[in-house]
Amino acid sequence: MAEENRLKVSFEFFPPKTEAMEATLWESVQKLAPLDPAFVSVTYGAGGSTRERTHRTVERLKRETDLEVAAHLTTVAATREEVDAVLQDYWRSGVRHIVALRGDPPGGIGEAYAPHPGGYANAAELAAGAKRLHAFEVTVGCYPEKHPDSADVDADIDMLKRKVDAGATRAITQFFFDNDVYDRYVERVRAAGLDIPIVPGIMPVSNYAALKRMAKLCGASIPRRVERLFGNLDDDPNTRSLVSATVAAQQCLDLAERGVRDFHFYTLNRAAQAYALCYMLGLRPDEKEAA
Repeated sequence: MAEENRLKVSFEFFPPKTEAMEATLWESVQKLAPLDPAFVSVTYGAGGSTRERTHRTVERLKRETDLEVAAHLTTVAATREEVDAVLQDYWRSGVRHIVALRGDPPGGIGEAYAPHPGGYANAAELAAGAKRLHAFEVTVGCYPEKHPDSADVDADIDMLKRKVDAGATRAITQFFFDNDVYDRYVERVRAAGLDIPIVPGIMPVSNYAALKRMAKLCGASIPRRVERLFGNLDDDPNTRSLVSATVAAQQCLDLAERGVRDFHFYTLNRAAQAYALCYMLGLRPDEKEAA
């Protein structure tokens, strides 16, 4: 099968805070690694402890697996020199792939964002800074329903163009639940002359109440049909899990029917749903070439 038709997946993890969470993460890594992902990424937050956990997780993945590891990096609460030092550390440790993001305000999503006076102002500047230092592969974020801080969709796509001009070669979307929204966004991106992969970011719903709050803050809409499916399930985790798996499977299978061959899964450090979705899409450890 031609390489361009081969199903490609990537998985996102976050650095664990406790020994129990670390054990869950590594069980998930071991479960998902045989699917031969294009890469796995590790999120990164403002604050020293989160950064150190990210570094440790990235280094362990590099040391103990054969996976390509992409390290998230943000501009938040750091000077250019501090960010560049992190980039240098990653390069020395063998990391060649960066997910360059502006990042959320230190006070959390919903707070006004202000760049560090001595730092990179946005993800485009961060991408350019990474490329100046070394030949990093750079992935960036994109927003089918626009970033909350963008004036409109055109301004948002203009920022994506700046990221591409700075050296980004892939964009992963914010989560979404309406595939028509994704299709319309891709059409507008292509009309703007951008031909990089626009990889759908898939978020299986583990906690609907929390997801609804997050969606409101980051500007992602939740269709009425999805909202109705999760109604009155806050105290019924077993049913909620089954509904979540069904919603995610329907979304992924529909995207595949529309021609999507590249998926990014926000795993929340748990393998079960991401593994099942890959299986349903046809990607299995002993059948990778047939996918």
